[in-house]
Amino acid sequence: MNSQIINKILEDELITNIKNFAGDNRVLLVGGVIRDYCLGKKNFDKDIIVINQDAEIFAKDLAEKLDATYIPLDEENKIYRLVLKDKINFIDITNPIENSLEKDLARRDLKMNAIAFDLKDNKFIDLFDGFKDLENSKINIISEQNLIDDPLRLLRIFRFQATTGFDIDNDLKEIVKNHHKLINAPSKERVQYELMKLFDGEYTVKALQNLDECDILCEILPIFNDVKKVPPNSHHHLPLIEHLIETVRQIENFYKISNKEVKTHLDKVDFGGFRRLAHLKLAGFMHDIGKFSCWTIEPDTGRHRFLKHEYIGAEMCPKILKTLKFSKKQIEYISDMIKYHIYPSHVIATEDLNEKTKLRYIRKMENNVIDNIILAMSDRLSARGEAVSDEMVKKNISGLQELLGYYLKVKDTLKPLPKLLTGEEIMEITGLKPSKNLGDLIDALHEEQFNGNINTKEQAENFVKTYVSDL
Repeated sequence: MNSQIINKILEDELITNIKNFAGDNRVLLVGGVIRDYCLGKKNFDKDIIVINQDAEIFAKDLAEKLDATYIPLDEENKIYRLVLKDKINFIDITNPIENSLEKDLARRDLKMNAIAFDLKDNKFIDLFDGFKDLENSKINIISEQNLIDDPLRLLRIFRFQATTGFDIDNDLKEIVKNHHKLINAPSKERVQYELMKLFDGEYTVKALQNLDECDILCEILPIFNDVKKVPPNSHHHLPLIEHLIETVRQIENFYKISNKEVKTHLDKVDFGGFRRLAHLKLAGFMHDIGKFSCWTIEPDTGRHRFLKHEYIGAEMCPKILKTLKFSKKQIEYISDMIKYHIYPSHVIATEDLNEKTKLRYIRKMENNVIDNIILAMSDRLSARGEAVSDEMVKKNISGLQELLGYYLKVKDTLKPLPKLLTGEEIMEITGLKPSKNLGDLIDALHEEQFNGNINTKEQAENFVKTYVSDL
């Protein structure tokens, strides 16, 4: 196997350029690039260790050679980044810790991430049986102390499970449980990045199950302490936490069977540096977080009720995600997915469903129609309690698929609704200042446009005048 991996490494044009530039200097590839080649994955971030030359000098000279942008990441620890002109590939360059390759590799997180490849001799250095873990599809750490020294690695274990599908060693699970509180130590930005990597992986469901089992989930997202209190009921065959994980599974399934147009949409990186798919899976995992707060049980029937849970969850979402340093656009997207996850099912249940109703839905959801419909279908397939018949599920999924098909058919012909009045114009007409009332008025105006009741500037002006007179 090693000879095949060596060939793949040396066929990489960027690695060849680094090798040729290094000359007699001892330069080693290490970590993720080797793991990715072993797993047959593309790699765009190369970590290299320079043994017998100052890393800063080497990085600056290599940046000039490759016409790359030089960025000092951590000058105290001598870590430097080169960003290639394509803005996709980058190289991180450093000297070994304490000038010892062995000590440097020994301080890394996972055994499979501690394999080095000497570009001068074309040989692997595998001090911790990393290849064995790759061959056995296992995740093992080098040492417990390494987790304590950098507790973010507690989460990285599950991130790597999400991206590889590997099993986590049982002894390692116990170690994580023993130290799960330490995950509160790293910066929230670092935690958020690893969490999004987890949701961007192909095996997110497996990772979420273990994340919960090892007590990390509720440390990162404390709201799930309440989520886990909600049991199965007549409409849900699973406890709420398992329903949410199953929803993520169904989103992954829909992605796999989707046509090229849908996959292309979900593969877009429109915000937050990660694919829409990753954000949709996170939204699917959070779509029912409002249920505990509005949970009631009818005394006469024993039926569980969660009235307006979608709105409550959407209101809770921003505070939760702001704590983890998510961006405004990320929060808006996930909050909207939570708020409207039932909406498309209401649309298709409309009596005498017509084109106007469909277009109103499409205009309201704008560029999130595909995401929203897939979430609704995934939610439906994840709730199969005794009160939910196969016919109900079949009818719902069929209707949602038709709605999705309609959107894909007409989306390129739709023009955006015109902006009839700016916020400044509305304030001038009404005398309102920036406030909740102003925001509610703007939303109400948009709603009337969606409904086709307002089509001209004059109609919009009359509407806002009437609206403010009733305040």
